[in-house]
Amino acid sequence: MSGEHNWNAATVKNLTAREGNGTCADCRAPDPQWASHTLGIFLCVDCSGIHRNLPEISKVKSLIMDNWDDTQVQFLASHGNIAAKAIYEAHVPVYYYRPKHTDCHVLREQWIRSKYERKEFIKPKGNISNGSKEGNLLKRGRDNGQYLPRKFFLSEIDGTLKYFTKPDAKEPKTVIRIDTVNASFQPVKMKNANGLQITYVKDNKTRNIFVYHNDGQEIVSWFNAIRSAQFSYMQIAFPKASDKEIISRLTRNFLKEGYMEKTGPKQTDGFKKRWFTLDHRRLMYFKDPLLKHSLRQGPNTMPLLYDMIIFTLLRL
Repeated sequence: MSGEHNWNAATVKNLTAREGNGTCADCRAPDPQWASHTLGIFLCVDCSGIHRNLPEISKVKSLIMDNWDDTQVQFLASHGNIAAKAIYEAHVPVYYYRPKHTDCHVLREQWIRSKYERKEFIKPKGNISNGSKEGNLLKRGRDNGQYLPRKFFLSEIDGTLKYFTKPDAKEPKTVIRIDTVNASFQPVKMKNANGLQITYVKDNKTRNIFVYHNDGQEIVSWFNAIRSAQFSYMQIAFPKASDKEIISRLTRNFLKEGYMEKTGPKQTDGFKKRWFTLDHRRLMYFKDPLLKHSLRQGPNTMPLLYDMIIFTLLRL
């Protein structure tokens, strides 16, 4: 029995050498150590944990530590990541975000659930976010830091994102041009697993809105709806651009964020702790990570660094 187990374990492990099986089927992490013997796919440890929450759909085992019977090995050998992708990702919209292994949990979980539980991409025009959406999100207040429900409207036709402070309000509190928007999940900074930061430019100043929804599916739906609206806008604005070029200009994670200390232009100015964000070619700093406005912002949304700011790494 031990010899049979060793042979099956070795056979299963060798299957990862086949094309497509050398990375996780869901997040593309290298060297997967787990597999779903009901879906026939290879998984990283993090995605395998999400699959465990779908016991009626996916049953996972370790490639090394668990016993594999002949039937399970044969099923895995006859399927694999490429075959599964052809089924479960057959009609993923071009704008839809496909999470990487470095992305937050809610993005990876909802990607997995959308594929195998809700089967959104098996047929064309499934239950997928488009560029128009409305609903309530919990938004962080500027002064008190409390999260209160606000009505949001996303319009692909108008190319805008609006929110209202009161349910019966006729005029929105803010109208945001979709072409200035970036949306990124910030679970650590916001201390909320479903926290989403919406960054936009208005009056040549970079501003932030911090929102979340208790339902992971809903907040990811908003995220992809924003991407859909942006994609449609850029197709019109840049008719000669390829889909790949447009996708690279949609929502993105910040290159770097963290605390540093800065001083002003005067020799007598002391160092002050500030939160810095590097967003491609924009460097901004804030008094607080959850501040709505950047402290200094110059023309064309570039940070105003004329005052010879001196940076030093803050050792915490």
